Amino acid sequence: MRIGELLKTKRTLSFEFFPPKTDSARLSLGKAVGELEALSPDFVSITYGAGGSDRQRTADVVGWMRSETSIEAMPHLTCQGHTRDEVARLLVDYRRRGVKNLLALGGDAPLDGTIGKSDYHYALDLIHDVAASSSFSIGVAAHPEVHPRSPSRDDDRRHLAAKLRLADFAITQFFFDVEHYLRLVDELSALGIDKPILPGIMPVTNKAQIGRMAQMSGAELPAWLIERLDRVEDPEHVRRLGIEVATQLGNDLLEAGAPGLHLYTLNRASTAKEVVANLHLSTV
Repeated sequence: MRIGELLKTKRTLSFEFFPPKTDSARLSLGKAVGELEALSPDFVSITYGAGGSDRQRTADVVGWMRSETSIEAMPHLTCQGHTRDEVARLLVDYRRRGVKNLLALGGDAPLDGTIGKSDYHYALDLIHDVAASSSFSIGVAAHPEVHPRSPSRDDDRRHLAAKLRLADFAITQFFFDVEHYLRLVDELSALGIDKPILPGIMPVTNKAQIGRMAQMSGAELPAWLIERLDRVEDPEHVRRLGIEVATQLGNDLLEAGAPGLHLYTLNRASTAKEVVANLHLSTV
């Protein structure tokens, strides 16, 4: 089913995975997918490497999920390092695979700064081409705390509104204070946008890792969270704290009327399963 249509009928539960690069990582992904499939998620998203580096692995994971599981898998598609001809061929391939949903993104350049020929400068350019195909429900990325490369908050919101006039829904970058999400929804509403905005939740499982990810994404690690993390050292205690924080945030978001929750799994099931159980979401 198209996610845009699904969101008109129910509150959704979804997860994010990334394509594995090794045999052991493939086994880990398979285990996580099997465990989380039992929760009957409405869909999952499969990420895309910087500069399109994982484009084939993304397609392979989506194909595997469609053939071997009951999960609706939505591939990420970035405009970095793509020509329009490449995107056209990729869209044809996804249609042939029965894919109904795409998350269209700007994407990040490779860390080494090298990138192939690209006909696209912004996600909006890519969204126009995907929308022209009339074959997919389109999702886009939203940054509650503003995209780190945006020149201003107003500019960020206007750009996001332009994307959502073509797309069906958005999924946010992770954040830790519900106020960021509520302000984003209000700012989009002021621009005439009422499309569903699915909040993304990243349960903290590793202090160093979440610090790096927050810095890359432009997300804030609030002082209250840093203080609580500073008081725990044992990895399992960190994970338990992460589950508690994610559960509280999820509950606050649902009470505020969020149309669903999107959990970042890092290809591991246990933490996501506990958050879902705490929120009683498996029957949403």
